[in-house]
Amino acid sequence: MDKKTRVEIGLENLLKIDGEDGKKVIDALEGVAPDLGKLILEFTFADVYERGVLDWKQREIITITSLLTLGGTEKQLDVHINAALNVGVTEEEVVEIFIQCSPYVGFPRVLNAIFVAKEVFATRKKS
Repeated sequence: MDKKTRVEIGLENLLKIDGEDGKKVIDALEGVAPDLGKLILEFTFADVYERGVLDWKQREIITITSLLTLGGTEKQLDVHINAALNVGVTEEEVVEIFIQCSPYVGFPRVLNAIFVAKEVFATRKKS
């Protein structure tokens, strides 16, 4: 049997975690920075997500918290809030995670993340 490449493993994980939203990000890079897409698949979704120790739910909690903390990452938050929900994080947990961050990163960043979450929740309910 053929051994899967890091790109193949990364793409499988990306689709399981981020779904089509993640694939759209990789596809959008094709015409401008395909190597960046390959790095995202190989490093993030193959090497990092396959490490064990943390499960995908824990990894997505860390990811949405990190994106909130950085600020200015609303598009990535959209993808990763969806991913968090895909791997078992509840809407209530997403909101609570963001509230937990408010004393440490400030209300403006938390509010921005909450409003992204609100849109994600609404969009998912429509689907």
